Amino acid sequence: MAKINKERMTAETNEEFVVFLIGMRINKPWKIHKWLPVALAMPKMINELYKSPDIGFISHEQWFGRTTMMVQYWKSFEHLEAYAKNKTGNHLPAWAEFNKNVGSNGDVGIWHETYLSKPGTFESVYNNMPTFGLAKATNCVPAVGRYKTANDRINHKTHNN
Repeated sequence: MAKINKERMTAETNEEFVVFLIGMRINKPWKIHKWLPVALAMPKMINELYKSPDIGFISHEQWFGRTTMMVQYWKSFEHLEAYAKNKTGNHLPAWAEFNKNVGSNGDVGIWHETYLSKPGTFESVYNNMPTFGLAKATNCVPAVGRYKTANDRINHKTHNN
């Protein structure tokens, strides 16, 4: 079990980054032959990403349920897009398989959202949590002093970069 930080923590970075949310929704649970291959494709991609830091992937968190969600942190949109289009990576074959076997038939939903972030445009706080999310992807520091409140964290990043 991960160590719990028993103090308020925040993420600190002076670098731009991308937050990529991606997931799937099981619309027809009885069609396991349709949604299971979709679910099994992601671990292969995540393993590939962690093995090659030059791809630009930084970190991820994930949650499972009827609607599965993963948040990923990337160095840039260009890195994310290059991975998505890489002809030798695991993404394109998984995408082609999804389109062949599911497409728009309604059995399994997939979705993603992409957010570009730079210093001064984000803030975070974690209390009684292991190092998590953006703090795991960047630097996890105590949320004290210039990082005590959400307003302090946003304004510090805005005025000191």
